[in-house]
Amino acid sequence: MFGPLVAYALGMRYLTSSSVPLSGKLAVLLLAFAIGIPALAQDSQSTGDTQNTPPPTAQQPSGPPTATVPQPKEGFWGHLNPFATKKWTKRQTDPINDRLSELDDVNSKNARDIRDVDDRSQAGIRRAQSSADAANELATTAGNQAQQANSTAQGAAGHVDQLNTTVNGIDQYQPVTEAEIRFRSGQPVLSAAARKQLDDMAATIAGQQGYILEMEARSPLAGSAGIQRSERLAEAVKRYMVVEHQIPVYRLHAVALGNAHGDADEGARPVQISSVHVRLMENSLAAKGAASPQSADSPSGMAQP
Repeated sequence: MFGPLVAYALGMRYLTSSSVPLSGKLAVLLLAFAIGIPALAQDSQSTGDTQNTPPPTAQQPSGPPTATVPQPKEGFWGHLNPFATKKWTKRQTDPINDRLSELDDVNSKNARDIRDVDDRSQAGIRRAQSSADAANELATTAGNQAQQANSTAQGAAGHVDQLNTTVNGIDQYQPVTEAEIRFRSGQPVLSAAARKQLDDMAATIAGQQGYILEMEARSPLAGSAGIQRSERLAEAVKRYMVVEHQIPVYRLHAVALGNAHGDADEGARPVQISSVHVRLMENSLAAKGAASPQSADSPSGMAQP
């Protein structure tokens, strides 16, 4: 408190001196006021603080101790000091800058973590999509293969059914036409009418396969005599078909019955004339459109079917 008074006294003495110019006196007066006013303000503030401070013997409130944060000294000018220096400003802003830098680091780390998680998520999604596409492709391929296998199985089943039908129908023959070849006086000589009947029948089987000729020879004679005569009649018909029309021998089937009748002929009239009953039998499953029996001759001069 005495410092400002001393400065003020010295300043007044300097001002009353007659040797000092007026400009100097004004400068000294301003300087004295600049020094004295802050000092008086600080003394008044310290005095007020001393009066407001509770005595040491005052009872403090009970409870857990709390951390106290030291408050920066504000000074006469409060928070804003118009005469603050760069160092003082730097000391005030360094904690804020440090905190901002720490926040920037945390934000950068969070951004990197988010980007890393996003990259891993995208990679996982791509892998899952690739796996799903591969599984879908495999399923499609498997479905196509199963469909092809089913079609093949159905085709094989149909082919087997066709083969079964063919095998079952190999020995199934249906009558196509028939003729009654008669002989005069029981002699094994073919008449012109008999040859005409055999020629017409041979014309119907030209170029065909899957046929046979059944022959039933009969004679009015009884016993072995009738059988022998009917055999000669059947041989005459077979010889004509083989020699004249190149019918394979294995397609000719003859039986000598004499004067006997078949089971279907029970109750029929007795045989009165010598004859050979020729019946053309055809297999409906046999291939059509083959070469005619006359188109190819065997080395022995007979055609093959």
